[in-house]
Amino acid sequence: MMPPSPQHLAFDLGASSGRVLIGTLDGRRMHLDDVHRFETPLVEEGERLYWDLEALEDQLAVGLEQGMAAAPDLQSLSVDAWGVDYVPLGEDGHPLRNPYCYRDPRTHAVMEAALKRVSRAEIYATTGIQFIPINTVYQVLADQQMEPERVAQTAQRLMIADYFQYRFSGRAVVELSMASTTQLMDVRAQAWATDLMERFDINPDTWPAIVPPATKLGPLIRNGSATDIDVIAGCSHDTACAVAAVPAEPDGPPWAYISCGTWSLLGVERTDPVLTDAAREASFTNEIGLDGTVRFLKNLTGLWVLQECERAWIADGQTFDYDMLQREAEAADPMEPVNLDDPRFVERGRMPQKLQAYCREYDQPVPTSRGSFVRLVLESLAADYRDKLAVLEDVIGTRIERVHLVGGGAQNELLCQWTADATGRRVVAGPIEATALGNLLIQARVMGTLPDGTTIRDVVRASTDLHVYDPAEIPG
Repeated sequence: MMPPSPQHLAFDLGASSGRVLIGTLDGRRMHLDDVHRFETPLVEEGERLYWDLEALEDQLAVGLEQGMAAAPDLQSLSVDAWGVDYVPLGEDGHPLRNPYCYRDPRTHAVMEAALKRVSRAEIYATTGIQFIPINTVYQVLADQQMEPERVAQTAQRLMIADYFQYRFSGRAVVELSMASTTQLMDVRAQAWATDLMERFDINPDTWPAIVPPATKLGPLIRNGSATDIDVIAGCSHDTACAVAAVPAEPDGPPWAYISCGTWSLLGVERTDPVLTDAAREASFTNEIGLDGTVRFLKNLTGLWVLQECERAWIADGQTFDYDMLQREAEAADPMEPVNLDDPRFVERGRMPQKLQAYCREYDQPVPTSRGSFVRLVLESLAADYRDKLAVLEDVIGTRIERVHLVGGGAQNELLCQWTADATGRRVVAGPIEATALGNLLIQARVMGTLPDGTTIRDVVRASTDLHVYDPAEIPG
């Protein structure tokens, strides 16, 4: 009898939805099977916006039960999630409150006040992280202002994915790729920037030890007992998992990635951080990836604006599906791109009206039909990718020949083709489930189930139907 194929379980938490998937390794191919999907639960209390921690944990428990039932010989599990948000824990190890959502407006004025205490140049030289008001450091400073009593009770802070791995294993750590998103980590030393924390009156003791990617945390604890399933801190940050699963050829042309979901992350993979004035002024960020790599990237608005339009249309009683939106967008007239990074598009609510107001303000054609809204967003994304790719090339001094577009946006044929047209570069689309695939393959490597001589990217290429989009016309 043949031994069972190795199986691993990925908990892939996104800002709009969560997925629990089983990965079955069959030689050089990884097969993915959904066992549970859910909307990421939010709690709105006046102006405050929180992640519903208890509801999230309930969903993960459902996914675990279903995953174990479907894969009785499961070897390991790992959680990845978005960055910057965290759970404050008391001395008893329990949450003091729900974690704030990064879209909560409480940090709006905090960053500029913080930069009067420590300069941009100093912070960037230490952390290498771009300046965004939602960064963890500014969230902690907002907590100091708004809820000092709770801050005084805080014994530890855990990032979202690390919190759930703590709940699974009992071990409280922050994985390196996630720690690097906080703007509280020294990117060169890959350790907490304690001097920076102290200048902001942040107690370094409230941050647990940093562990490298692909760390075994220990066995899964269920009902107080250890199981034979290992909990692995692979790459806790979802983008790090996605970049690990970019199907780039080792000897191929210079490439960049666009990880497109609620956010878009555009960047390159490097062996060292880029901490130049040009990088800082262009708002590029240096986050850590698998195997000591640096994800030199820029955070851009992704499909969030379109997702919010869809939410508004559903609330208005409209019915549609993905294919219908694509057909309507393709049939609509071309639109003049808008700046999706405009602050008005960051917060939830009334997104179609915000887009119309922007177009009126800048004397641009105003979308009215559903298809024109979709086309406006997709063309704006493609134009933004073009512009930011040009800036990236200037900063690193290298021309990018190929763009790998991974994540949910890879299934959007219009976005992929318009990105190829706008950038004048070949776009390779896929895998769609890059984050989950990276999560699972890191686990497989840790557990020793990858075939000898096979890399994670070898398996990604063998496991994914990639689609190539060449530009219709080379610009210039």
